[in-house]
Amino acid sequence: MRTLAVVPIKTFDIAKQRLARTLARGSRESLAQAMFADVLAALRRARRIDAIAVVTCDATADSLARGMATVLRDRAQAGQSAAAEIGIENAVREGFDRVLLVPGDTPLVDAHELDVLLERVAADRLAVAIVGDRHGTGTNALVLSPPDAIKPSFGPDSLARHTAAAEAAGLPHRVEDVPSLAHDVDTPEDLAALAALLTETRLGAARTRGALRQLERSGFTAATAGSGSAAHQG
Repeated sequence: MRTLAVVPIKTFDIAKQRLARTLARGSRESLAQAMFADVLAALRRARRIDAIAVVTCDATADSLARGMATVLRDRAQAGQSAAAEIGIENAVREGFDRVLLVPGDTPLVDAHELDVLLERVAADRLAVAIVGDRHGTGTNALVLSPPDAIKPSFGPDSLARHTAAAEAAGLPHRVEDVPSLAHDVDTPEDLAALAALLTETRLGAARTRGALRQLERSGFTAATAGSGSAAHQG
């Protein structure tokens, strides 16, 4: 079963706006680039992924992806779901059997866990597999077979929307638990949780670790990020 991994990437200079209270623009750019590079590296190591497509209009993302992925232009910049559809359309044109939609801010993603997920989904003949985030409400990956089985609808509470779409279409589906995909980074609280998790293990996310070490040298700490989030939410 030929599988295309699709990674939608926003322009790095406007990435992670919700981290603005915690990180300066340059630091946010560096962190977003590092996370994207770690995601690409994991996808490249996964045996069940045949090709990678990056959907972006960002020159740096284009440069990082060259030699590892096909770069598809996101001229409209209409959001993650619209960018994912560009990748899906490419998968259909190129004759892929399924797509794996993965965000570029899940740096802990593990190639072996991806292979296990893709093998399990194929064995159970699922048309839609939804990988939730650590909160159990968002979607941090979608496996669609065929690639256009449902329309992606990322954003807050997307897990429920993707489940409802699969049910409405009468497609076999399941919510999957993939621990290395649970952590994405949108808020200061997410960043604090990721930083804390990285201190507990020496494995994975090499570039993101380097970016966080650089941030620490400039005064960033996970505790500061978490408290900043609490203040923002309160």
